Amino acid sequence: MEPITILHEKRVILGVTGSIAAYKAVDLASKLTQSGALVDVIMTESAQRFVTPLTFQAVTGRSVYTDLWQSGDSALPTHIAHVGLGEGADVLVIAPATAHTLAKLAHGMADNLLSVTALAACCPLVIAPAMDGGMYTHPATQGNLEILQSRGAWLVEPDEGRFASGLVGKGRLPETPTLIGEIRRALGQNGVLAGRHVVITAGGTREALDPVRYLTNRSSGKQGYALAQAALDAGAEVTLISTAQGLAIPVGATLVPVDSAAALLEAVLAHCDTADALVMAAAVADFRPAAVATQKIKKQDDGGGLTLELARTADILVAVKERRMQTGSPRVVVGFAAESENLLANAHAKLERKGLDMLVANDITAMDAGFNVDTNRVTILDSAGGQQSLALTSKARVSEIIIERIAKRLIQ
Repeated sequence: MEPITILHEKRVILGVTGSIAAYKAVDLASKLTQSGALVDVIMTESAQRFVTPLTFQAVTGRSVYTDLWQSGDSALPTHIAHVGLGEGADVLVIAPATAHTLAKLAHGMADNLLSVTALAACCPLVIAPAMDGGMYTHPATQGNLEILQSRGAWLVEPDEGRFASGLVGKGRLPETPTLIGEIRRALGQNGVLAGRHVVITAGGTREALDPVRYLTNRSSGKQGYALAQAALDAGAEVTLISTAQGLAIPVGATLVPVDSAAALLEAVLAHCDTADALVMAAAVADFRPAAVATQKIKKQDDGGGLTLELARTADILVAVKERRMQTGSPRVVVGFAAESENLLANAHAKLERKGLDMLVANDITAMDAGFNVDTNRVTILDSAGGQQSLALTSKARVSEIIIERIAKRLIQ
């Protein structure tokens, strides 16, 4: 797993309580550690009936805490271990959180190391309930969750599915990517884009030829999705307008699925008036079939070919430029230019012609950057004449730099 900037060197306390879903917490602890976090695990007595402390110690490389009065191999004083754990934490995550633990947290009960630490900690609290049968929907559990949320706790809604008992309902602990996504949101909630709305487009448009065929391009949508995640990490409200298929939606983003350039234009204009920033990372087709066949186009027995008449698609950034002149929104607009020749000359021309604040240019002839890979090599141009070249790096890092630059423009 690649390091995650927002998790790098962050102190994460992972509380594990007595649910059969405790085994999933092992994977969570492992993935958080691989992402660069420093994970201290606190296990309740009941949790140890499902998973041993040694398992968590093996995946985190750190001490595991199980007793209010004994701190194990750490240098923390035994009688105030909860203070040492709580005061240095960036986030306290309780996953899985049983109904019993939720009740104790809601009513301030402090009879084990986890509940005492929760009272002492001043960091965000993320709770991921997991329980059997109708326990999650029971009024008592819902009442306790309402109390915790009113105090600022970050609730990760459980999934629906089959329980170990054989019952089916809501109460399953979500999988690790969802949990990490929610932890990232909690850590980033007061970031540089907190209170801002960012609209991001991703993927290559699909222009219908007949009921089974379409014209498209090689864009995977990975750069757009990385941008959405970077904006979420910075605290933004994110609307992701996407044509991409098969990519995991960043936790917290509002997805607006589209297919064609026309649908993308409609969605962008519908969301732009409330946006602080628009990042047009989608690869929009310049042409579409002039007519869409109502039936599948068949091969001819005479061996003849097929001639297509193409028409221009709408220029979305030009439409945004015109709307922006009337409304002033979005305040920042970022475009992308995928070029196979004359990269900088074409990029500068597009930046000026479309009234952009920034433009991200990349050479699509490079095999290790751009389409269908996790890395990119770009040059960022801005309307003030600035130019920043980024050597080959991850699309996640490219996205973080773009989002940082957007944030600086918004506070000017």
